[in-house]
Amino acid sequence: MCKTCDCATTPGEVTIHSHDHHHPHDHHHHDHHGTSTIKESRTIDIHQGIFEKNDRLAERNRGYFMAKGVFVLNVLSSPGSGKTALLERTLTELGSRLKAGVIVGDLETENDAIRLRRTGAPAVQITTGGICHLESEMVARAASTLDLDALDLLIIENVGNLVCPAAYDLGENLRVALLSVTEGEDKPLKYPTLFHSAQVVVINKIDIAEVVGFDREGAIANIQRVAPQAKIFEVSARTGEGMQPWYAYLEKLMHLVNGTHSQQEQLRDESGHSELISAEV
Repeated sequence: MCKTCDCATTPGEVTIHSHDHHHPHDHHHHDHHGTSTIKESRTIDIHQGIFEKNDRLAERNRGYFMAKGVFVLNVLSSPGSGKTALLERTLTELGSRLKAGVIVGDLETENDAIRLRRTGAPAVQITTGGICHLESEMVARAASTLDLDALDLLIIENVGNLVCPAAYDLGENLRVALLSVTEGEDKPLKYPTLFHSAQVVVINKIDIAEVVGFDREGAIANIQRVAPQAKIFEVSARTGEGMQPWYAYLEKLMHLVNGTHSQQEQLRDESGHSELISAEV
């Protein structure tokens, strides 16, 4: 996690819509008189401050999105699992029925945002300049460039990483973990924090599952072991196989968000993330 790998304090430049923004960081100062124990305790304190600030901003984001009537997904996965392909097909095929926008996180380039804009959906690219995750402040700045009043759904495509993004609440209502059949059945066991914090797990590339020797039953058993609360979808973003249940799920969420408050309930999972999910979904 960022609490131990130090990426939370790595200097970097965050870019949104081609405007340069320097990401604020607390910097370590050399202690020439202290011991290594003192230095370690100071590092932990700095990291705690970073996470506390992020969580406060996440709650502010969540309240703002709720006031705008926008439902927010945070989609996380490893690089190459097919996040952008999944979103591209989803936005294309649901575009006439669902008003959605996207915030995309990558270390460099605006390639994914350009690709997703071709679906007709507004997309904002955040380039983190080496930071391996998105943070609440980045999302707030990116969201301010979108017309949220015109959206039903905001999708955050997080930086491809199974470790650090799991630690950062962005103010989302729903966390979606994506697993590709090419990654192996034991990914949920190797990266339990991410999958445990997800309410939905999407298994992608099922069209090549047999070719790569994917153990479907083993993968589902591992997901259920780590994330028994998660709803599982098996899809191929390339061929469209299995996508209809995913679309129906999103549309039902939107119906509930736009419906009466008696149909909804506020849930909080063990990781402290807040979700607006109906028990019926």
